[in-house]
Amino acid sequence: MKKYSLLLAIMLVVSVFMSACYGGDSAEEQNENNEGNESGETASDVPQELRVMETSAIPAMDTILASDTISFTTMNNVFEGLYRLSADQEPVPALAEGEPEVNEEGTVYTFKIKEDAVWSNGDPVTANDFVYAWQRALNPDSGSSYGPYLMEGKIKGASEVYNDGAAPETLGAVAVDDKTLEVTLEKPVSYFVSLMAFPTFFPQNQAFVEEQGENYASNAATLVYNGPFVLDNWDGSTDGEWTYAKNTDYWDAENVALEKVTFNEVKDPQTAVNAYEAGEADITSKLSSALVPQYEDDPNMVSWLEPTVFWIKMNQTNEALQNINIRRALALSINKQALTDNILNNGSIPANYAVPKEFVTNPDTGEDFREANGDMLEYDLEAAKEAWAKGLEELGTDTVELRYLGGDTESAKLTDEFIADQLQQNLEGLTIKLESVPFSVRLDRDEALDYDLQFAGWGPDYLDPISFSDLWITDGGNNHMAFSSEKYDQLLKDAESTYANEPGKRFETLQEAERVLLEEEAAIIPVYQRQANILVNEKVKDFTYHFVGPEYSYFPVSIGE
Repeated sequence: MKKYSLLLAIMLVVSVFMSACYGGDSAEEQNENNEGNESGETASDVPQELRVMETSAIPAMDTILASDTISFTTMNNVFEGLYRLSADQEPVPALAEGEPEVNEEGTVYTFKIKEDAVWSNGDPVTANDFVYAWQRALNPDSGSSYGPYLMEGKIKGASEVYNDGAAPETLGAVAVDDKTLEVTLEKPVSYFVSLMAFPTFFPQNQAFVEEQGENYASNAATLVYNGPFVLDNWDGSTDGEWTYAKNTDYWDAENVALEKVTFNEVKDPQTAVNAYEAGEADITSKLSSALVPQYEDDPNMVSWLEPTVFWIKMNQTNEALQNINIRRALALSINKQALTDNILNNGSIPANYAVPKEFVTNPDTGEDFREANGDMLEYDLEAAKEAWAKGLEELGTDTVELRYLGGDTESAKLTDEFIADQLQQNLEGLTIKLESVPFSVRLDRDEALDYDLQFAGWGPDYLDPISFSDLWITDGGNNHMAFSSEKYDQLLKDAESTYANEPGKRFETLQEAERVLLEEEAAIIPVYQRQANILVNEKVKDFTYHFVGPEYSYFPVSIGE
């Protein structure tokens, strides 16, 4: 998800969920909860144009560089990989011609690519397009965070290419011929096919990328597309408006109804709702807490509990945050129930965990990840004050000042102000300096470790707890808070290597890793698991959201009367 974005990040992203594993609505219930949005015949004279509100502009359009939900969602609609997510949250073949051949050991996948798949400049989509993109994502000079994050430990040779300077050609991704891609894994990966729906694994047209050079993906004209839509209007700016147009060269264009999708960046949810009520928008951004109660009985409000957890990252390059007692005090001093009840008020629930509830179950026992691990770092003001006093004594000071990096949307500001107030009121001697910035700026500052506390979140990229667990591995591509624990690293190594073929034991090892992260290290401050609520005009048919990775698919959508 995914750095997720509230900030949104967010996130977010990204990566496939089976509907039975989630809280909130199942895929079958998407249409039931969006009465009036069910499939229907569209009148020939109804313009197939959709208008959507977003909270942020597109931060990136190079598939190897993106790390946020809005970028991933855009890529999901204008590009395409071997697989994509269905409305039922299942990975289904996209550019792949049917299911791959897999060897007996489960380590070699052979994909056939559709003969009629082409880029918008007329070039055929080839197996080399995948090989090139994946090698580029593992080139340290490219600056990709998701490339090494998603490929190391999975695709054979990825770690050697990224860390040791091995030749890119040694990566276990080979173009057997123009339309045959062979992928060799380090070990069996049960969720590998679902990864192929994630944008980092999408192909790139080598000749076009190299022709554009440094300008590649800087605006709509410096991109070439192979998905249902093309970016018709995007100047690369971090605000304003952008547009999709139907890609007439797409292999399945006859089943794409929409001719145009227009996006407007609106940071204030009330403004987005006003546009919706005035008939100027068909789909809003996520509703704020003040708006959700107004639409509780509206059949056009679509709601689902996301497997997305928001937390506060603590940058351990800060001396005070290197102290375990200071971190624990901060983590225990926020009344999360008050936040979800009074500030969010949108169905979101307090999170005393890093891996969300109703997300994945133990393959041996069927038990939910949360049932066995329970809650950790729950609000406990007395314990918080005790740890705070001890931490201050160890630091030899009676005051601490921390910069809190948050978002610039109205919803983000309300949440950040509440948290800052809780921390300062409950921990004597603590001063919080709030810094509200646009999402793209927050991403840059996150990578530069230019913050003390940062409100962020994550949506999983695929149906496995490791999508959350490996965020915090030492020097990991998404760590960005200088956290390091030999014990934690070893548990993840055991889960992915020693117990790779023992699903139940692997699952339990990842649960132990979560306990180390939170109970022993207090490395992050979990805050809440998000519920999504948006308004969708009743004329919008087959509105499709996803639980992981890219958030929405617009190519199934049509406009009815």
